[in-house]
Amino acid sequence: MPSLSSLFRRALNVGDTSSQQQTSSPPTASTSQRRGSNASGHSNSHFSMKRQQHVRPTPPATPTASESHPQQSRRSEDHGERKSTFGRSFRFGSRSRERRSSPSPHRQPFSPSQLSQPEPPVAQSQISQSIPSPPNSLPSSPTNQSPPPPISPQPSVTAQSPPTLNIREPLPPIEEKKKVRGEAPPLPAKIKYSDPEELAKKYLEYAERLLFGRKGEEYNEKKAVKYLKKAAFKNGGHAEAQAVLGFCYEFGLGVAQDFKSAENLYICGAIKGIGLAQSRLAFLRRYGRPTVKIDRVEAEEWFKRCNEVGASCISWLRRAADDDRHPAANYCVGVCYHDGIGVQQNADRAVAYYVRALEAGTRQGDEDDEGKGFKVVPDVYCILGFCYGEGFGVPKDTGRAFDLYVQAAAYHESVSMYNVAHCYEEGIGVERDYDQAVEWYQRSAELGNCYAQNSLGYMYEEGLGVERDEAKAAQWYTLSAEQGYPWAQCNLGFCYQNGIGVPKNEELGSYWYQMAAVQGHSRAQHNLGHAYQYGIGVPKDETFAVEWYRQSSSAGNAFAMHSLGYCYQYGIGTAIDEPMAVEMYRRSAELGHAPAQLSLGCCYRSGVGTEPDLVQAFKYVRLAAVAGNDLAQNTLGHFYEEGVGVAKNVMRAEKWYRAAAEQGNVWALTNLAVLYGEGGSSTAGSEDEDRGVARRRDEAMAMLTEAAGRGSLEAQVRIGEMLVREGREFERAVVHFEAAASGGSIDATFQLARCHELGIGTPVNLARALELYEYCAAAGDARSGEKIIGIVMGLGLSNGGTQGEGDWSRWLQDGWVPPAA
Repeated sequence: MPSLSSLFRRALNVGDTSSQQQTSSPPTASTSQRRGSNASGHSNSHFSMKRQQHVRPTPPATPTASESHPQQSRRSEDHGERKSTFGRSFRFGSRSRERRSSPSPHRQPFSPSQLSQPEPPVAQSQISQSIPSPPNSLPSSPTNQSPPPPISPQPSVTAQSPPTLNIREPLPPIEEKKKVRGEAPPLPAKIKYSDPEELAKKYLEYAERLLFGRKGEEYNEKKAVKYLKKAAFKNGGHAEAQAVLGFCYEFGLGVAQDFKSAENLYICGAIKGIGLAQSRLAFLRRYGRPTVKIDRVEAEEWFKRCNEVGASCISWLRRAADDDRHPAANYCVGVCYHDGIGVQQNADRAVAYYVRALEAGTRQGDEDDEGKGFKVVPDVYCILGFCYGEGFGVPKDTGRAFDLYVQAAAYHESVSMYNVAHCYEEGIGVERDYDQAVEWYQRSAELGNCYAQNSLGYMYEEGLGVERDEAKAAQWYTLSAEQGYPWAQCNLGFCYQNGIGVPKNEELGSYWYQMAAVQGHSRAQHNLGHAYQYGIGVPKDETFAVEWYRQSSSAGNAFAMHSLGYCYQYGIGTAIDEPMAVEMYRRSAELGHAPAQLSLGCCYRSGVGTEPDLVQAFKYVRLAAVAGNDLAQNTLGHFYEEGVGVAKNVMRAEKWYRAAAEQGNVWALTNLAVLYGEGGSSTAGSEDEDRGVARRRDEAMAMLTEAAGRGSLEAQVRIGEMLVREGREFERAVVHFEAAASGGSIDATFQLARCHELGIGTPVNLARALELYEYCAAAGDARSGEKIIGIVMGLGLSNGGTQGEGDWSRWLQDGWVPPAA
């Protein structure tokens, strides 16, 4: 008998001709060149930002003061996509944007210590051993580290009653169908059918009567599960019965909730075309659940299958929701309208089903109240919290959203516990409290919630509400990444690439970037492109780099737009196209990406891909500087000092040089030192025309010395020039010129040649001077060509030279011509 894995892949790829039309995927590197593969498969670069919050790039080369160089990025500016309700994105606010205040008064913190210790996740093997096991979808952990120990149990409280909902009026009507409830005899204990398929159908029919109370039967979920197992596991298994049994395991109907068993059963039904199984598997693969791995490539395939079939794909759910008023079915139909699974997206209808699910749940789920009504579905509180938080089908109310999350968390629902933590972390609908956020994240993470595991890793890495511990951060990222959560995979890749909490391993870093990138995660796509551009953990391949940048930028990633523009400007992995570079810089700049604003300003100044426009250059450089980009701050200081696109103003120049220097920009420190060493005044008519910068020789020398110690060749040159200008310590000046010249500085080489020519700090040596001038002239320095002519013509010799040094015949034989630059 074929394995479930082979059946599943066959169903996706070769089951029918329509399924063979796969959506195109980004290029991937050979798996032989890194660990892992790209078989599984979802959803900003230069400097700044974190996981989903910040970026910590390590540039492969030091950018110049006038040019920002695209780099790897870590997380988006928005701390939101790592937030989820039932798994969907949860975007109340952003760390990089102005925070929205809650429209409701702050509430007193609600601690998870008020809840009873949740039950541990149900073991995978709690259903009949005849359920086929799916392929092992969790990769081995790259580390052998275990998560922190669980927190101790706490006293329990009774679940709160649901808060009053403020739904938009009128809600669109849901089609009402008359219930058919007639007396029907129970299924005989022993039924004789020659056809096993007919027997399985009878078992399924009777199980549904027990599950929903149809045809006069009393609700009996446990007995329903008993008959579902008979239908699902005997004689090869009835596909629809397997799907319905998976539904029971997912929502804990007559059996302990077990997401892994639900996943197994849904796979069995989905590959045989059962709509219920396909629609629920599409949801679980997109959003995940404890023990169920996220795979957004596979999820999109199931979404596609459902939408090809249309509304009939969810007919079983619609009957259970509309005819039987079952809360779990109403919740699932609401999700279908929410995400567009088999039906068109419709926020109002989604909320209508969510509300009906909330109203239909009357039983807490205890064993002693079996048959007293339908069981409460905590997920409904959570998804309604999302709707209020986003204003999806209801008026936006973050305070009410928080209330609903707390209500669901009282049932130990892990996604709601996670969202309660997020609200505390961001101050959404409740006063910000990092300690409470960590406690709630811990609870949810220990239940296996991958979103909470990723966020808890973030809290440990940043030291928010807990002592900073990068090793624990990496542990939690690993647990989340192995469940397929793309943000955690991207974060873990960054940790491995930079040795944060784990031994540095660039190959593993690129592997985890790829695992997230193939799921459509735009940040990981950008980072993977960066890895290919510079050969970090993968073979260098600039063509692949550009392709990944394109994938990421098409998803709206500002970092990738900037990196792609850089490739177009300099012909990296693609033909040079300066107008296209400017266009990509512009798109990224319009999204507020400071490095792109700087690059666009530099293009306007130099006329690269556009007409020169100094006013526009000043505008975009200033935008980037105000946003805190140190390269832009240094460039803006230069614009003010030289009057580029704005009136000359040395006071403003000093301000921006200092701002950049305080961020560690050595170019700005050198420029500030030069300004102090020379002094200056503002242009007449400027705001500070009566004010200037006084000469501060000692302070300037101290700054230059510091900059030189940090590797600035320009600072070395400036120290030498200052000493020569002051007429002292010539030997020291020569030492600085030699140090900078050995680093490749043409200015330093010219000054060193001048010292040898004139005997400044060293004996006169015209041969050495000419040699150095010739080197500078070959590099395009016009002054050096003039010097060579002057020295040779001044000597007036055809053979030999003053002081017996050198052979000058080669300079005079045919006349000297400066070498081409």
